[in-house]
Amino acid sequence: MTRIIDQLADISAPYDAMFVDLWGCVHDGVRAIPSAVSALQEYRRKGGIVVLVTNSPKPRKGVQDQLLSFGVPEDAWDTIATSGDSARAAMLRGMVGEKVWFMGEWERDEGFFDPMHLIENPVDIQMVEIEDAEGIVCCGPFDPLADPDVNRPQFLYAKQKGLKLLCANPDIVVDRGDVREWCAGALARLYTEMGGESLYFGKPHPPIYDLARRRLTELGHDIRTNAILAVGDGIATDIQGAMGEDIDSLFITGGLAREETKTTQQPDQSALSAFLDKEMTNPTFAIGQLR
Repeated sequence: MTRIIDQLADISAPYDAMFVDLWGCVHDGVRAIPSAVSALQEYRRKGGIVVLVTNSPKPRKGVQDQLLSFGVPEDAWDTIATSGDSARAAMLRGMVGEKVWFMGEWERDEGFFDPMHLIENPVDIQMVEIEDAEGIVCCGPFDPLADPDVNRPQFLYAKQKGLKLLCANPDIVVDRGDVREWCAGALARLYTEMGGESLYFGKPHPPIYDLARRRLTELGHDIRTNAILAVGDGIATDIQGAMGEDIDSLFITGGLAREETKTTQQPDQSALSAFLDKEMTNPTFAIGQLR
């Protein structure tokens, strides 16, 4: 049974590292969550390693800049693993061809197409119209407030051409402040439901966890799986991903599932149990907000 805790410090001692989600846990898409920042700073002061593991389609540097703009200080984390970097590596290795149809907001997602020096002999990526494309690179919807169904005509054409869709962010929705927006995962889900093939690299899929472990290695740490705690508010991404990797997890109920878990300061025990039964998941711990 999932244990509801009062604060991170109550259970953090056995864990040498944490894989921490960002949106809904450390910031709300607009500004930092002060209690979360303080909890991570305290964990690091005691020797813990914080890897920010995010389904953002941005490269690591882009997320780092975004964190500073939101007011998340650099002493709250050690390193960053992004779904964007995992997906970029696959794109530059030619997984969806050289000529790609891009979905997203260019001003936000331009960095996705920056070079990656760790890729030897990368393919020459060219952005083209869908009629000339060999594959789709999806960083998100053109309009994050529009229903994903608006993309059905293009997806039907793409499916008929046999195009693969590279999904840079498996999240379905995200809350930017008080506004809920659609993410690339919603489009990939629709494309798959229509019979197309979608390729995923973020949570809950293995590539991003492999990247997170490589980030630990880069810092000189070799940490056992049972000494890692995953923290997140996405039951189908953060928590299911942790379960798939056999990593203990802390479910932040005051994020995407705040209504289902009736979270104010803390989740309602009965509502939390019903929600977890419905989702067929079993996080190790739960808390209303990271603190």
